[in-house]
Amino acid sequence: MNSPVLRLEGLSRSFGGVFAVRDVSLSVPSGQTRGLIGPNGAGKSTLFNLVAGLLRPDAGRVSLAGDAVTRLPAHRRAAHGVAIVFQGARVFPGLTTLENVMVGAHTQVRHGFLAAAVRSRRCRREERAVRVSALAALERVGLADWADVPATSLPLGQQRRTQLARALCAQPRLLLLDEPAAGLRGAERAALAEVIEGLRGEGLTMMLVEHDVGFVSRLADRVTVLDLGSVIAEGTPAEVRRDPAVVTAYLGPGEVERDAGST
Repeated sequence: MNSPVLRLEGLSRSFGGVFAVRDVSLSVPSGQTRGLIGPNGAGKSTLFNLVAGLLRPDAGRVSLAGDAVTRLPAHRRAAHGVAIVFQGARVFPGLTTLENVMVGAHTQVRHGFLAAAVRSRRCRREERAVRVSALAALERVGLADWADVPATSLPLGQQRRTQLARALCAQPRLLLLDEPAAGLRGAERAALAEVIEGLRGEGLTMMLVEHDVGFVSRLADRVTVLDLGSVIAEGTPAEVRRDPAVVTAYLGPGEVERDAGST
């Protein structure tokens, strides 16, 4: 049997003696989109950072496709195929949309500083390949027509999709999305959801951290719910929205009633 793309085993992290994440275990098989939800202070951001390599756990193990990466920092995990879309729009000023996306291919480039300085044949060949890859990523997120536009001039929703294209340019095996819809309005949110649905259809493995339960329910195959650092439920979106522990800790009866009325 193939190893899951992501496996967490007994992961814990505390700050000042208070657990932010406590004994969390989960596995995400290839091609699955896993949603991660919970109330404020549930430990979602800490768990996300533990998976990304931005924090180290006090206990437990993180594996990517069977390889232990628990002690590897974020840039080493990137080499193992982890790409991140952080919360908030983060584009590089002074660069076009295409150039912003090309930055994401840094793990795919093999030439060094000297080769770049002298513009070696290998350097030029790799730059052409990166450009092609970046244009393809922009096409996947619906921004091909904005390739030569300064990235900072794009509306927020398009900047967010530029970040997503940059992550895709790294050709990830695991894509981590940290509240990608935060701050987006209706049309922008819908456009982003459509892009993520497309990536899900392609079979890309993703972990999606979000406050918007409806957004997660539309996109995730399975959802893990955290409260006070611990997993309180896991299942399909419909299952977790009806779980009594989730209703008590996070959703409230009104959310369940709205969900029932929409089916």
